[in-house]
Amino acid sequence: MKPTSVRLREARTGRGWSQPRLVRELRQAAAQRGHQLPSEASVKRRIASWENGHSTPDDFYGPLLCEAFAASAADLGLSHGELKDAALLDAAYPASPDDAIRTVGQLWRADLNQYDPLLTAEPSEPAWSEASLRWLVAPEPGIPRPRTEGVRVGLGDVAAIKTTADMFAQLDDQFGGEHARHSVIQYLNNDVAPLLRGRYTEQVGRALFSTVAEATLLAGWMSYDACHHGLAQRYFLQALRLAQDANDRRLAGSILSAMSHQATFLGRYTQAATLARAALMGISPVATPTLRAQFHAMEARALARIGDVAACEAALSAATKALESRNNEDEPEWISYFDEAELAAEAAHCFRDVNSARRAVAHAENAMSGSHVRSDFFATMVLADAHLRAGDVEEACRVALDALDLGEQLKSARCASYLAEFTQSLSQVRSAVADDFRGQAAEHRLWQMANGLSGP
Repeated sequence: MKPTSVRLREARTGRGWSQPRLVRELRQAAAQRGHQLPSEASVKRRIASWENGHSTPDDFYGPLLCEAFAASAADLGLSHGELKDAALLDAAYPASPDDAIRTVGQLWRADLNQYDPLLTAEPSEPAWSEASLRWLVAPEPGIPRPRTEGVRVGLGDVAAIKTTADMFAQLDDQFGGEHARHSVIQYLNNDVAPLLRGRYTEQVGRALFSTVAEATLLAGWMSYDACHHGLAQRYFLQALRLAQDANDRRLAGSILSAMSHQATFLGRYTQAATLARAALMGISPVATPTLRAQFHAMEARALARIGDVAACEAALSAATKALESRNNEDEPEWISYFDEAELAAEAAHCFRDVNSARRAVAHAENAMSGSHVRSDFFATMVLADAHLRAGDVEEACRVALDALDLGEQLKSARCASYLAEFTQSLSQVRSAVADDFRGQAAEHRLWQMANGLSGP
């Protein structure tokens, strides 16, 4: 039997490919999975190492080689045990409850071990469409296969997960996604994964899935805030499947709303608007006013970026009308943060993006809650940006310095990107005020993080 090194070399040379050609094929295969490869020289060194027998392809490159050569792992001499489940690297919607349990456990474990291909993965555009469609047309919620082994899980365990996740959510809100993200993943991997694989009744299983979906949604938000965008998308996908099998339509809609938020941030505006509409459609029978308001606001954010001013204003009007009719006692606890200040912040983003600077200023000034540090930072930066677009450089710089003071405790790549976008706009302005601002801002950690970042 030929060794793996010989099989890999023959697979390449038999097709008449050079090593640079194989690099291109691997890069194309990776892009289809939502990943980016390192430099050509780095990948060529890996190929040479494999073909010389100095190393074997790992869980990331093995599936890419199979795809590039249109060959099986066995054909290339790669044992199946060396290759991670493709679901770990593919941004795919889980096919069943058991598939979701297995995949989310793999994600937590790989994230905890700082598996670089996962941390640096790019989001997959087709995955957004597939997930929303699969959820919208899903049959009755699935039930995991009965287990005879594993820990016995009760509602007390579910309550413990909920309380712990709420604590982490407060830390995320106050200090940013990068502050406690690793601790969240460690908790999910070490404490929650065994419960998912345990023994529980259908009633407990539904409650467990809903609570774990909410915790996984938090992991997605924190990863998004840290700008691990492919990883965040994969967490959102797993959370959506768990919410589906929990029969928690409201939470599932909120997860689609989070996907829409991320898609807008990444410049995928059409997908973002579609996701927001899918959320509205999918929970229509059980929608609450606050949820409808949030979903309309997410649609408005995407429409503003597209430049459809009339549709954006209509969506904002629908959001305002919905929020006015809410009854907090009938709302899910996890959506209680979305209030008039949050909607004002969303409107400020919208009017900034359609170059209606004065209206953006008016809404941003009403967006400061005083209780959500990161949200207030975003609103303050939008206010600064709006002043800059209105030509008031001095006020823009003053407000931006306020934002930096406010965000001093935040560890958030997303916050840094807001600052980078502002400073990019400010670079077009030649004035002593702008120079003075840059000198004062340089002392702040977020300014230092923003160096080298570009805006969303």
